Amino acid sequence: MKKNLLSILILVLLLVNIALTSVMMISVIGTNKKNAELVTSIAAVMNLELIGPSGIANVEVPLADTYTYDVQDALLIPLNGSNGYITFKISLLLNTKHEDYKKISKDIGTDTGVVRDSLIMDIVNEVVSAHTEEECRNDFGSVRDEILKALQQRYQTGCIYDIAISGVQYG
Repeated sequence: MKKNLLSILILVLLLVNIALTSVMMISVIGTNKKNAELVTSIAAVMNLELIGPSGIANVEVPLADTYTYDVQDALLIPLNGSNGYITFKISLLLNTKHEDYKKISKDIGTDTGVVRDSLIMDIVNEVVSAHTEEECRNDFGSVRDEILKALQQRYQTGCIYDIAISGVQYG
């Protein structure tokens, strides 16, 4: 009789365990769905941050897929509101895997041997000359973003995904 009573007690405890496990799983699944929705909404917000404050998409392109086009001449640009000027060299970073690469490489002259630096230099000159020397010295990063945005708008493509500026000097 004791063995049967013990078997019945084990069976009852087993059924209680299954019932409590089911209740716990149902509550965990509900919480897990809410957490998944929260993570999804956070991921959506993080994707919005792929576009920087200047409105330019921050694109990461592997070096193997990058073509660097160097503008031949250093630019000497008079700055707004002073007798000062800035001089630097600029290079365009092109994504070779972008759908517009063939068109842009012809427009810029990277594969035809035709150098069309004057258009690029005009765009850069227009953007930079609108700034004062103080603005350039304090926040050249935003000026750089403006140059990139102007180039992307002029060529109507995201193939130009970044620019490199070197040898910055003020005078």
